[in-house]
Amino acid sequence: MRQLIIQVPRGNGKAVIDIAISHNGANLAQFEGNADEPIDLVMVHISNQKVGEFVEQLQDLPKVHISIIPTGVITLQPPASEAPQQVVDVEERSPIEIFLSGLQSVGSWRGFLGYAALAGFVVWIGLYTNTTYLLVAAMLIAPFAGPAMNTAIATAWGDRPLLGRSIFRYFAALAVTIFTTWLLSLILQQEIPTSLMLDNSQISAVAVILPLAAGAAGALNLVQSERSSLVSGAATGMLVAASLAPPAGIIGMSSAIGRWDMVISGLFLLFLQLCGINLSAALLFRIFGLSAQGTRYQRGKQKVFFSALVITIIVLAGLLTWQFINSPNLQRSSLAQRANAEVQKTVEQVGLAKLIESNVRFTRSNIVGQDTLLCVIYVQRQPQVTASNQEISDRLTQSIQTHLLKQNFNVTPLVDVNVLETPTFSKNSTMENSG
Repeated sequence: MRQLIIQVPRGNGKAVIDIAISHNGANLAQFEGNADEPIDLVMVHISNQKVGEFVEQLQDLPKVHISIIPTGVITLQPPASEAPQQVVDVEERSPIEIFLSGLQSVGSWRGFLGYAALAGFVVWIGLYTNTTYLLVAAMLIAPFAGPAMNTAIATAWGDRPLLGRSIFRYFAALAVTIFTTWLLSLILQQEIPTSLMLDNSQISAVAVILPLAAGAAGALNLVQSERSSLVSGAATGMLVAASLAPPAGIIGMSSAIGRWDMVISGLFLLFLQLCGINLSAALLFRIFGLSAQGTRYQRGKQKVFFSALVITIIVLAGLLTWQFINSPNLQRSSLAQRANAEVQKTVEQVGLAKLIESNVRFTRSNIVGQDTLLCVIYVQRQPQVTASNQEISDRLTQSIQTHLLKQNFNVTPLVDVNVLETPTFSKNSTMENSG
């Protein structure tokens, strides 16, 4: 339920009450007051889903002023035995309320950019010191979720001005965060990327799933009544920022040290996140009725919705096409996992040793024209094998390199096979040690 306070000229309060009753309004109250002229104040409690229709009908009244209280209200009516049912009857927020809240959130700039700069400081410290929990802290304060979700709201509503302002705020916040991390890296004379930077710059082939999930989660959070979910807005906002804050920090720091390959991967992620979030969130908003059709708020146009959605799909398809034809640069995380599986299969097929552990990863070194895949493998010889450790290592190294090259990973596999021996204790040595 939502509480609305309506101000109309004296004598029109009864009309407001009648409209509220036609929309099953509860706990209605009317007061007389004086402002510049005699007025009627009407307090109305109405179902979330009927707020839009109620506000539309109020527009026919003269000099109407409407205040919507943006928090849930619990209304109780007799008989008392029906109170439990009245409390659990929770509905989604009205589309008009979601749209108006999106418009309201694009007003403040000082605090918005301040949070973007602070997020840059925190994400830089986390990446520079290899401290993972600081990346989580940066996600909590990064203000990227707001403009990303407002872009989706504007797309679903078809509101071109809101769409333009939301995209501008999105890139303005990213630019501030990137500039902050770039400046800190220059001031403190960073020369090489840290291991956490390298880990976060490696992109998976399924990276698009995260923004799609983040957009859906953000839309659900904005649509649902605050009393119908245990998932907080901060949690969904963090999910959106999780896909944006680290790449923004990596772009700034990598550009400061001249690692343009990492800059490209970071830019790819930022555009992928915006398109993925916008696509899933906008479609979900439309499913829940967020549309300018049938309302008097004619800022939204159907053709703007279709145009924005088509552009989003085209850009997203282009990014995914670039990702899959540009192997391995934009698929390193997935390729490392696939290569690790191939390494384990090869060790089993050769049959000279049992696999203990394999670590397959792309290295931090930036060798021009070479994508180095480092494979460090630990094995234990099979009981019946009499070959020397060097022979086992050479055989496995050659087999693994040959197999990886045949998989067309477009990498240079450098393989280091370590043959480990089990400890051997004779009966006499054991007795001497015990004595």
